[in-house]
Amino acid sequence: MTIQARLDERYGRGRSGRRRLLAWITVGVLAVAATGALAWSTVSTAASDVDADVLGFSLVDQHTATVTFQVTGHADREVACAIEALDEDFGIVGWKVVVYPPSGEETRAYEVSVPTVSLATTGLVNSCWLP
Repeated sequence: MTIQARLDERYGRGRSGRRRLLAWITVGVLAVAATGALAWSTVSTAASDVDADVLGFSLVDQHTATVTFQVTGHADREVACAIEALDEDFGIVGWKVVVYPPSGEETRAYEVSVPTVSLATTGLVNSCWLP
């Protein structure tokens, strides 16, 4: 027996074939689980995807702003949207969450009046989701 073999045996540096096989099986199982989790995440996100596009914004008065937007998503499910009005420093001066019933159309247009605490300079849709 060589000195290197004795040192490997003494300090447990050598691996048996069984331990190596177990390590590869573990790595394979973890890789399959990670791939499955990524696929599930992608599919579930795509299935609940709702897109909102702002079409316009107008000021009614100092304490009311109107945001016109369209939502593209599932026609047979209700959609909730968070609408906000911003001031010139991009601070939120008005916020409203609105839930719309199913309409049968994939793309729908809406106009929402948002109460504000001061003069708004822009309005936008923060996000839309399926409740």
